[in-house]
Amino acid sequence: MIGRLLGRLVALIEWWAVCLLVALTAVVCLGVFFRYVLNASLVWYDEFASYLLVWLTFYGAVVAHYHQRHINFDLLVEKLAPLARRIADLVAELAVLGFQFVLFYYGWILTERLGDETTISLPWIRITWVNSVMPITGALMLIVSVWRVIDLLSRPIKTREGHVTWSGSSSE
Repeated sequence: MIGRLLGRLVALIEWWAVCLLVALTAVVCLGVFFRYVLNASLVWYDEFASYLLVWLTFYGAVVAHYHQRHINFDLLVEKLAPLARRIADLVAELAVLGFQFVLFYYGWILTERLGDETTISLPWIRITWVNSVMPITGALMLIVSVWRVIDLLSRPIKTREGHVTWSGSSSE
């Protein structure tokens, strides 16, 4: 049940990331059009595009984390015995969980400290809004990781048929 709910939340975040990508593309195209066709550069487009790119990156990281698409050592982990593989997965997820806590906690502190600051070229946009992506995505990735750790600890260890366990020898 929780896994399905989390999957729906991540699907919603994925659509949000698509919207951010569309907005980023539109803003950059608009900036290029104004600069090279109308010969009248927009002073705000590159800053706004940078913020959209940051948001896209962070929200995309949530989706990638949920689908386990971040860089990892699959070749090595897949050759481990099932129990060793489970331990390696658990250690890796706990390390990621620590990073996500740091992202959430210090992102929250940074967002609070910048308070009423505004962006340079868009004074109606608060830096707090821009930086809110850090604690929000940190919290979302924390939820995904806690769910994954609970799943790793509660799921029975299964051996796959036809799976050859790596002995650790370099001659294999």
